[in-house]
Amino acid sequence: MAKRERVVRMSVELPLWRALTGYRVLTMIYAVLLAIFGRDNFGQQRFERPWVAVAYLAFLFVWTLATLPKVRSAANCTKRFLVADLVVALTGILLTPLADVDSQSFDGPTLPSIWTAGAVLAFAIKGGWRWAAFASTFVAAANIIQRGEPSRDTYHNVLLVWVASIAIGYVVEVARASERTLARALEIEAATRERERLARDIHDSVLQVLAMVQRRGAAIGGEAADLGRMAGEQEVALRTLVSSGLVPPTRVSEDAAEGAVVRTVEVDEEGPAATAPCDLRALLAPHAGSRTSFAEPGAPVLLPAASARELAAAVSAALDNVRVHAGPDAQAWILVEDEPDEVIVTVRDDGPGIPEGRLAQAEGEGRLGVALSIRGRLRDLGGTAELISVPGQGCEVELKVPKAPKVSRGKAGTAR
Repeated sequence: MAKRERVVRMSVELPLWRALTGYRVLTMIYAVLLAIFGRDNFGQQRFERPWVAVAYLAFLFVWTLATLPKVRSAANCTKRFLVADLVVALTGILLTPLADVDSQSFDGPTLPSIWTAGAVLAFAIKGGWRWAAFASTFVAAANIIQRGEPSRDTYHNVLLVWVASIAIGYVVEVARASERTLARALEIEAATRERERLARDIHDSVLQVLAMVQRRGAAIGGEAADLGRMAGEQEVALRTLVSSGLVPPTRVSEDAAEGAVVRTVEVDEEGPAATAPCDLRALLAPHAGSRTSFAEPGAPVLLPAASARELAAAVSAALDNVRVHAGPDAQAWILVEDEPDEVIVTVRDDGPGIPEGRLAQAEGEGRLGVALSIRGRLRDLGGTAELISVPGQGCEVELKVPKAPKVSRGKAGTAR
C-alpha cells in the first residue's frame, strides 16, 4: 500500500489576516450603527448635512465587503490596495466636519470611527512596523486637522493608535522571522533523516560488498589483491562521503537581528563571489582513503572560497609528493586545525623522509613542486608553509593561512 505524503503548511500570518477581516466587518457595522443611533450619547445632535454621512457610510459598507478577499492573505493585499484603503479612511475623517460642523467642538467619533484602525493594521501585517508608522502618521495628521483645535484626548488617541500599530507591526516581523527559522529547522531535520536512511541503505549493500571484495582480494593475491586494495580505498571514501552528509554544502547558524539565520555555504567559482565563505573540510574530505586519514573539527572551517581552493590545491600537491617519493604503500595523515586568526593544515607521512639538501637540489634542477605548488600558493595567500623531515621518520608539511589574507593575485604554478 502506497504511503500518503502529509504536507503541513505553517503560517503565523494567516490567523492575523482572518482577525483583520472580522475586525473590518464588525467596525464597519459599528460605524453605521453609531451614526444612526449613537450620536446623542456623545452630546451631539443629528448631522447638519446627513447626505454627506449617508454617502460616505454607504460607500464604506460596499468598500468593506468588496475588499474582503484583499485582506485574506499577504499576497492578495497589494500596495495599491493599502494606499486606496488608507485614502478611504482619511477621507472619512476629513469629511466629518463637513457632515457636522459642530464635530470640531468636542471629541466625538469620526465618520469611520474605529474602522480606521483596520486600515493601519493592514499596513502593519503586510509590511511590519515601518509601514505601520507610515500609515498611522497620516491618520494622526488627519485627526488633528479634523479637530481644528485638538484636545488632550485627541492627542492621547492619536498616540495610542500610533504606538499600538507599530508594536503590532514589530510583533509581525518577529513572528515571520520565527516562522522562517522553524521552516528551515524542519527542512534540515528532514534532510538529516533522509541522509540517515540513505546511509543505512548504502551500509547494508555497497559498503558490505566493497569490504567483502577487499577481504577476498587480499586472500587470493595477485591481480585480485590490487582489485581488493582499490575496493578498500573506495569503501573508505564512500564512508567519508556518507558520514559528511552525501552533499558537501555546509550550513552555518548565525544570530541575526531578525532571528536565527541558517545559511548554506557553497564553493563559488571565479568572480566576485570568490570571497564568499567556504568550508575547507568539504574540499579536503575527498582525499581520505585507505592510505590517507583525515581528521577535521566538528564545526565548519570557513575561509574565502579562493583561499580555500588554493589551500586545498597545496594539500593535494603535498599528497602527490607522498605518493611519488614515499611510495604507494606509505600512510598519510591530514589534520585540520581551526584557530581564531588562522587555519592550520598538517600533512604527515611515514615514508623515508627527505635527505638534507634535497629540496635545494631539486630547485636547482628545475623541479619546483614544493617551491611553487606548496610554498608559492601559501605565500600568495599571506600564509606560510613549513616542511619538517627527518630521514627515516617521514615528512611533515605544515600549512598556515590567515582567515583574512591579503591575496596576491599572481597565480602560482603547479609544476612539480
